[in-house]
Amino acid sequence: MPSETFVEALRSQIGREFAAAHQYTAIGTHYESQTFPQLARFFYRQADEEREHAMKMVNYLVEIGVPVNLGEIPAPVADFDDHVAPIRLALGHEKSVTVSIAKLFETARDTRDYASEAFMQWFVSEQVEEEATMQALLDVAERVRDFPMMLEEFVAREGDAMGAGG
Repeated sequence: MPSETFVEALRSQIGREFAAAHQYTAIGTHYESQTFPQLARFFYRQADEEREHAMKMVNYLVEIGVPVNLGEIPAPVADFDDHVAPIRLALGHEKSVTVSIAKLFETARDTRDYASEAFMQWFVSEQVEEEATMQALLDVAERVRDFPMMLEEFVAREGDAMGAGG
């Protein structure tokens, strides 16, 4: 049985994952309204991924017989100054998730909860990919800041390779 510290931290992480899905949906909607269909599709897929992450965590708690207790999800940021700002926000989010996932992993290890440690290993690896994807997208967005359609072309060409395939 996992420690109460781990369970509470995982419940909080579930909320962060659902909040990320909500935020990425808002970003996708922003790009869609700005006629950037590739960026919209990319972020809608990212939203789906975040929901999948949350549900993996929910299912883990259910499997080990622990109540889930979902909390509230804050409203997402919906207004952005330019086409780069949403990507910068997403990268910041991914970096903070990496920290919280690492803390969850450490909590499982510190409490000798080997099942939860093994469960969290997938998320540790996933965060490497998530951060790299957002960093690459931000790097390109900054590079082509004055030519946003080049960013669209990049996402269209590299989307599957960036983990946004579907």
